[in-house]
Amino acid sequence: MRGLWLENGALRLRDDIPGPVGGDEVLVRVTKAGICSTDTALVNGLYPFTGIIGHEFTGIVEEGPHALKGKRVVGDINAACGACRFCKTGMAKHCENRTVLGIVGRDGAFAERLSLPPENLHVIPDTVDDDAAVFTEPLAAALEILEQVDMGPGDQVLVVGPGKLGQLICRVLALSGASLTVMGRSPEKLERLGDLAVTKILGDSPPRGFDIAVECTGNEAGFATALAALRPKGTLVLKSTYPGKFTFDATPIVVDEIKIVGSRCGPFEKALDCLASGAIDPTSLIDARYTLGDGLAAFERHTEPGVLKVLLEIG
Repeated sequence: MRGLWLENGALRLRDDIPGPVGGDEVLVRVTKAGICSTDTALVNGLYPFTGIIGHEFTGIVEEGPHALKGKRVVGDINAACGACRFCKTGMAKHCENRTVLGIVGRDGAFAERLSLPPENLHVIPDTVDDDAAVFTEPLAAALEILEQVDMGPGDQVLVVGPGKLGQLICRVLALSGASLTVMGRSPEKLERLGDLAVTKILGDSPPRGFDIAVECTGNEAGFATALAALRPKGTLVLKSTYPGKFTFDATPIVVDEIKIVGSRCGPFEKALDCLASGAIDPTSLIDARYTLGDGLAAFERHTEPGVLKVLLEIG
């Protein structure tokens, strides 16, 4: 099987990777996959991983339950054991024994095929094409903010970092009716928000007084900026996974009684509903397409300034 293989910090294209064996899992032929900042972070040593990376995908079921065979699907990336204390209390995405597609202990989507448990797969509605559906996983992650934090008209919300995930977060939070401000260092990325009803700030010095700040830059400076922008008793939502460790002054968190919310994966069903209804169309974020054979060039393009989503056309 052909795929992009990461080992010892080096990403390479291989033609000799053993294909996944279905067994109790569903065998999926991958059709499209999206490159995410987490993928490049893994290549850059976020934490050790050996195998096929990639977790944003669309595919067609080749082997599995009759109800899924031949269906176009997307997949929740967390494969749970079903038996630990978290699984038994409805927190399967925090399973103590979980594997994570292309991230932790499980080969991912930058290959011709992958496998996942049947409960992880979601059928793509007929009205949603693959270009839109490949955004289901990051869109679900953006929607998770609304699952965790109440916001609506009257709330002042700041998004720090209009990058790949930040663009989707802005589109999701705009649906809440909150007053939305977006801050970033790239005028090109701010312009990619189009006619979305947001206030745009170029730079890293927002006014103070926001009720909620969402940090999705992935760097220490973004954390400090988002924290400084909050009013007392405000809420800081962290969508970043930070490379390495960094230090920060915790005093404002205590003095201003700031609530910090970590936010990760989200509801696939709601993401697909948003795509099917047309409430969110993420396809304008696609900047380039490459074949799997040109996957290394795709990664180089993904890291260029101003580039948002790069897709791999696989099958």
